[in-house]
This record gives sequence, C-alpha cells and structure tokens, in this order.
Amino acid sequence: MNRLLKMISAPLAALALPVLLAGPVVAVEVGDDGLHKTAWMRDTFKDLQEDLAEANAEGKRLVLFFEQRGCIYCAKMHEEVFPRPEVSNYIEENYFVVQLNLHGSTEVTDFDGETLQEREMARKWNVLFTPTILFLPEEVPEDQTAVQAAVSIMPGAFGAGTTLDMFTWVNEKRYELDNGEDFQRYHARRIQERNNGSTD
Repeated sequence: MNRLLKMISAPLAALALPVLLAGPVVAVEVGDDGLHKTAWMRDTFKDLQEDLAEANAEGKRLVLFFEQRGCIYCAKMHEEVFPRPEVSNYIEENYFVVQLNLHGSTEVTDFDGETLQEREMARKWNVLFTPTILFLPEEVPEDQTAVQAAVSIMPGAFGAGTTLDMFTWVNEKRYELDNGEDFQRYHARRIQERNNGSTD
C-alpha cells in the first residue's frame, strides 16, 4: 500500500509544482456593471474636459479604458497584466484612468461638448473591441473629439511588456520625437534591453 501511495503521489507532486511556482491567484474585483475594477481607476462624472483638468492638476496623463461585461481579453489584462507591480505601479503613478463601458448607459461629455451614453460614444469614436485604451494629450481643443485628439490607441489585450512599453512611450511623449523610433521600434528595443527571453 505504501508503495502504491508513493507511485501515485510522485506524479501528482510533479503536476502540482508548476502551479505552485506560478504564484498566487489574483482575485480581481468585478463591479455591478460586470466590469473588472482596479484601485487606480477613477469614479468621475465622465466629463472629459473636467477629467483632463483633474489629471493635469495631479501631473498625470488621462487615459480612457473601454471594456465590456464578459470580455475574456479584459479579464486577461486584469488578472495577468495589471496585477504585476511594475505595470500597476507605473499606471497608478502616471495616469488618471477613466473606465467606460462599451454597452453602458452612463452619460459621457466629449471634449467637443457633445454628451452621449457610453455605448453611443463608443459608436461615435468607432470603438469596436475591448479592451480599447485611448491615451490623451494634456491639452485638447474644444472642437476635437477624444478619438481625434488621442496620441495613441491600444486596441486589444497585450502582454505585460507591451502594455508597460505603451504606457511608458506615451508618458515620455516619445510620439513627439523626430528620431524615427515609432512605438514598434521602441518596443523592439525595450525587448532587447530586458533580455529576459520573452518576446514581449
């Protein structure tokens, strides 16, 4: 009997080891709207001029997160990418994050003054997928919409390296540099610098 237990327990232990080494499972809060929540997301009136002014007052960049209930890619970002300290800390320190619901009915006031429900604003801005992240400049003319003013748009879920690189690229205003290093070239350079065996 002892021998049989050893024969069974050895393979089970081998299977369990990778799970244990992967680290703790992160419990992510989900709101009544079915969207994942993080501590650094702001609950605002969704008047984008006001949100931009508040972000500027804090020395942060305004970013808009479009998500939807049941989005497996949003869940991936919240469960695998955002909990990583290097990503979460960077976003919290440098960004003022406003979450929008692709199918939501909360009113949003665009920079051009038009007020629409979240789902209508998504159509106006041609946002089709979740997650979609819009990065805004510090100043937006009153005749522009958020999507027209955005300095970058990140459509879809990406790994931690790509996500951190995008947030860093925007925060450092590398989109303004005339050095031939667009985001893809910057990201490729950062992958080489990290040199951790990952292509992310």
